[in-house]
Amino acid sequence: MHCPFCNAPDTKVIDSRLATEGAQVRRRRECMSCAERFTTYETAELTLPRVIKSDGNRERFDDDKIRRGLIKALEKRPVASEAIDQVVNRIHKQLTAEGVREIPSSQIGELLMEALKELDQVAYVRFASVYRSFQDVNAFREEIEKLVKATKSQ
Repeated sequence: MHCPFCNAPDTKVIDSRLATEGAQVRRRRECMSCAERFTTYETAELTLPRVIKSDGNRERFDDDKIRRGLIKALEKRPVASEAIDQVVNRIHKQLTAEGVREIPSSQIGELLMEALKELDQVAYVRFASVYRSFQDVNAFREEIEKLVKATKSQ
């Protein structure tokens, strides 16, 4: 790796350790020419699947889109931003691990629904109302009844 200070081609690694829950390797490096030290981060480059939208269009997977949907559903709910990040990371890892080239947006929606069901039931119903296009109060009632029944059986 080239030194960012003097652009010399020779640097040596003086320390390596895992960062961000093992998803990255943090390396301290020292330039052999100017003796400056700097930090680099190494991350595996994994390809996420393309998302097949309901209209058949395809787009790249976007963590931020998932995060925005969660934030909107969790608006004014007592859920820490770290919990949102954990859900986004879990879905990201799950999709990467599956190794598929394409995934329907409906499958991602179901993953979000499951995560919200565990995280906050009010946010779950909010998200479900938009995701499943509830048309009237009865649709809300039915979803809440399913949620209550599932909660009681656990």
